[in-house]
This record gives sequence, C-alpha cells and structure tokens, in this order.
Amino acid sequence: MSAFGKNKENPLKYVKIKVAAESHIKIKDKNPCIDKCENKPCTYYCPARVFSWSGEKQAIIVDYSRCIECGACPWGCPYDNIYWEFPPGGYGVHYEI
Repeated sequence: MSAFGKNKENPLKYVKIKVAAESHIKIKDKNPCIDKCENKPCTYYCPARVFSWSGEKQAIIVDYSRCIECGACPWGCPYDNIYWEFPPGGYGVHYEI
C-alpha cells in the first residue's frame, strides 16, 4: 500500500515546515530518563521520530525540527517529563492549498 493518493501525487508537496530558532519541545529533567525509564517510549511513541536515545551522552536527543505538531509526545512519557507547546507564530507546520 502506498502513502500516495490515486493520482500518485506526493501529499507532502503541500506541507512546508519552517523551523524556529529555539525548540518548542524540551525534556524537563534528564534524570528520570536515565534512572527510571527502561524502554524510552518517547523514542517510538512519537510518529515523527523527534526523540532518540544517545547512550554515549546518556540523554534523550530532541530533534524538534522534525515535529509535526501532533501533541502526542507529552502523553507518551510515563514520567510526565516532556514539555511541549506549539511553535511561536509563523513557525511550524504550514499547509498550502
């Protein structure tokens, strides 16, 4: 099955993401990620793969430029350790018609 419509047109051609200079997503405290969280659900709960685990840095890496603003990430953290808000005005996902 394809992600493209009947006419084989790529639906992402109507989406542009303008990345803000500062992240609208943050890990509140890195300690729960290291001390308590075994499975790191944020790394697979987010549909845009914004979060990844760095064993070398012992931290969750946040690539906020990948965010599609679905708002799922705070709900996927069992320790309520993700701060998320919409990007500032003029940034984020824009749909063109």
